[in-house]
Amino acid sequence: MKVLIAGGAGFIGSTIASACSDDGIEPVVLDNLVTGRKEFTAGRTFYEGDIADGALVDRIFAEHPQIEAVVDCAALIVVPESVAQPLRYYTENVAKGIEFLGHVVRNGCGRLLFSSSASIYAAGEDFAVDESSPLAPLSPYARTKALFETALEDISSTGELRVVSLRYFNPIGADPRMRTGLQVRRPTHALGKMIEVARTGEEFQVTGVDWPTRDGSGIRDYIHVWDLARAHVRALRRFDTVLPATGPKTYEAINLGTGTGTTVRELLDAFAAVTGRPLPVVEAGRRPGDSAGAFARGERAARLLGWRPELSVEAGIRDSLTWSDRRDAILGADA
Repeated sequence: MKVLIAGGAGFIGSTIASACSDDGIEPVVLDNLVTGRKEFTAGRTFYEGDIADGALVDRIFAEHPQIEAVVDCAALIVVPESVAQPLRYYTENVAKGIEFLGHVVRNGCGRLLFSSSASIYAAGEDFAVDESSPLAPLSPYARTKALFETALEDISSTGELRVVSLRYFNPIGADPRMRTGLQVRRPTHALGKMIEVARTGEEFQVTGVDWPTRDGSGIRDYIHVWDLARAHVRALRRFDTVLPATGPKTYEAINLGTGTGTTVRELLDAFAAVTGRPLPVVEAGRRPGDSAGAFARGERAARLLGWRPELSVEAGIRDSLTWSDRRDAILGADA
């Protein structure tokens, strides 16, 4: 089996590519390297370019007619940046994504896995959400994901394209074999900030302490990126079972999370348990686009994909720390 992974040089896309390779699926990577890293494509078939470049996409399919499915991980993902640059986010995540769908359909590929986000949900009173929970995306980034899912569902209704949207919760960790990890030096998410603070001796900011959670800090569902990647392999292997070519359904959304909510303060405790020392903490206000958070109900993933997460939050912290120690040797100290 051969698949095209758009955005396959990024953190999640490259980990999916590794999981595919380990399972006997050959990844073909397309990435414009705006945020992805060429180092993450080593040993793989790689095309540098934009998903909206129709001629390039045509060439990829012409040179790899065995491609059976597309995994679309190509997107900008930083919430505060999306608040500051909404036009850029709608251009990259929606407008170019629509163009890419046209190129995929034109080349006769009828299976698509879409990297969506749990940030589109309106969390209930217990912060748990399933795929039927109401949507209320609070940032431009989240709204691009919700809008693109709407487009995918409409486009798939013609039967030209079957789509499984995988709604990610909060990926942490790295490829356990350390082939790839977070490419950015200073990640904006909570665990990345904790690692930075542990090295600099500065204080960790808990941004938002008045959320209606059990300790006032935001709650998230932290899923190990390797579990996330394994879920994509299952979705590729079971695609025609989830959405049979002759069946009435052409679109399916599936949550990918652990089913357990972890608050920021609890993540700090887990970090201290792994490292052996607590971090200095200071409380701060909410950031633009922030939400209280949510965690997954994962029954649909278990039923349709036969998938459940296996790796703990502590394993994600350990792998993130190991990757952070090795990152500069792999990507360069000035990257």
